[in-house]
Amino acid sequence: MALEKTLGFDRHLPVTKDWSAAADFLKMIADYSVANRPETIVECSSGTSSLVLSRCCQLNKCGHVYSLENGEQFVGQTQHQLDDFLLSDYCDVIHAPLHAVRLADETFEWYELKDFAIDKIDLLVIDGPPGFIQKHSRYPALPLLYDRLADRCAVFLDDAARDDEQEVVRLWLQMYPELQAEYIDNERGCFILRRG
Repeated sequence: MALEKTLGFDRHLPVTKDWSAAADFLKMIADYSVANRPETIVECSSGTSSLVLSRCCQLNKCGHVYSLENGEQFVGQTQHQLDDFLLSDYCDVIHAPLHAVRLADETFEWYELKDFAIDKIDLLVIDGPPGFIQKHSRYPALPLLYDRLADRCAVFLDDAARDDEQEVVRLWLQMYPELQAEYIDNERGCFILRRG
């Protein structure tokens, strides 16, 4: 409710306990977006966060959200919610089915990027794919998107209290030692990563 009031929503955000990002994580990415006015926002997984980030772009009068979503039904659901909140102009929900990618001698199921031409990402929000799909489910995000990150990009990783995400961040920091990682001990844990 506090987030809805801060961002001036005229109706309640659609929140589900199991699938929506926690309110404190949504507030963190909203506060960052309003303060830093990112032009290009990419999120791994769509939903309530898509509405929050799109509303920030609307308030900032700049920026656009690109949501990678593997579930076709969730593409339609998020698009319907964006239409309902009159935020469709600020977000593209991209159907990106999971497919096999080979990284560091391991195979992962991750979003198909063949038609994804976005670069100079100013804010990357990682809340998918779901952790139950495989070990280190969110690991491919940085190896596959790192070259597209803007110099001052911030990366927010949700669910970082889990052992799996903790291990993923350790692997990322070994691979990209120029990154600085800050852990936020909120409801589900969050890592914020930045260069230098």
